[in-house]
Amino acid sequence: MPPTPSPSKPSLPRRILSRGSWPEVRYVQDLLRTETVGGAVLLIAALVALVWANSPWRDAYTGLRDTTFGPGGLHLDLSIGAWAADGLLAIFFLVAGIELKREFVAGDLADRRKAALPIAAAACGVILPAALFVITAMFTSGASGSELSGILHGWAIPTATDIAFALAVLAVIGTHLPSALRAFLLTLAVVDDLIAITIIAVFYTQELHLLWLALAVVPLVVWHVLLRRRFTNPVVLAVIALVTWGLVHASGIHATVAGVLLGLLVPVARWAEDDPEYRSIAERMQHRLQPFSAGVAVPVFAFFAAGVTVVGGGFGEALRDPAAIGVVVGLVAGKAVGIFGGTWAFTRFTRAELDPSLSWTDVFGLSVLGGVGFTVALLVAELSYGAGSAQTDHVKFAVLVGSVLAAVLATVVLRRRNRHYARIQAEEQADYDGDGVPDAYQQDERRDM
Repeated sequence: MPPTPSPSKPSLPRRILSRGSWPEVRYVQDLLRTETVGGAVLLIAALVALVWANSPWRDAYTGLRDTTFGPGGLHLDLSIGAWAADGLLAIFFLVAGIELKREFVAGDLADRRKAALPIAAAACGVILPAALFVITAMFTSGASGSELSGILHGWAIPTATDIAFALAVLAVIGTHLPSALRAFLLTLAVVDDLIAITIIAVFYTQELHLLWLALAVVPLVVWHVLLRRRFTNPVVLAVIALVTWGLVHASGIHATVAGVLLGLLVPVARWAEDDPEYRSIAERMQHRLQPFSAGVAVPVFAFFAAGVTVVGGGFGEALRDPAAIGVVVGLVAGKAVGIFGGTWAFTRFTRAELDPSLSWTDVFGLSVLGGVGFTVALLVAELSYGAGSAQTDHVKFAVLVGSVLAAVLATVVLRRRNRHYARIQAEEQADYDGDGVPDAYQQDERRDM
């Protein structure tokens, strides 16, 4: 008599926002620590710029920002503010490109099942703010034709989340946000950056010179080949990066895209990322560049971009500007509803379930925090309406207002659960056997075997 087949074990619903592996959590912790410090410096730089731009000495601020220098024959006689936006910010995008590459090769985005959630949440967190900006601007402006088209050119301003600013907010409010939520916020911001970079390259390129763009391929190939052969001389690589930057700038595409392209061409080996005793080229480059990017490049850009003058009638004008209103609505409402709705829809239409240690209140708080936009939002504001224009100042002020409102609302939501987060954090950090790896992650590994 043939044996009776045993009933198949029913597959359990997959949990989302559960803690990851210990190597991934440790990597995220190290990265977020640098971003948090950089975020604090960023806030200070923005505050100093805002105070100076509204003081009796504001002409000195604008004079410094608008001072030009550089070789005119190469069309690089740019203002200091433009050098900060086109030059220093390229370093930020270089680091972002390396992080993108790592996430897609060795991080959470390498697993299609894990990648689906942050991609869905980030996409909804981009589409809805842009849509609300357009709707709000149309209904509040009463404009039509070319005037309306000019206002709507800033549709992408409220679509980007600033991870450094958001983490600085978390540091200030002192929340013990669980590692799963921090990792989700980071991965969400990485996907958000990728979408923002694509938007800048596609929608904010006014003229394209294909010859210069084709020539930029040459140093990009040399960069990639040298790194593949483990050649890491910093002087040589810096020269190649500068040549690439100059050619991309000459092509008409925003020069920061050069940083992203360079970052995406840095080799990432999955096995190297999983070996704690080995540091890959990508990890070493990111380790060297991240402090300068977060502590110098982005704060200097913020200093020259956030100095908006609102005294003397500027405040009232900003409040009446349809584009500024659209930015605030997009950042505060669009980001919160978009990220939360994307996450909820993912669980609704798949078999995924929220991790039992978390609630949808936590997801909503994190979604509201996603409305903290700064670096990329300020950059897109200048690309949309031109550096130094009145409307640019209005929408920049709106970025600041929307980010502060999002930060305050996120604080209200997340602080209510801070005791619960502290208990989760204590469980995740407990290491009773003293082997350097928290016991919770070892239990997860044994359970998955």
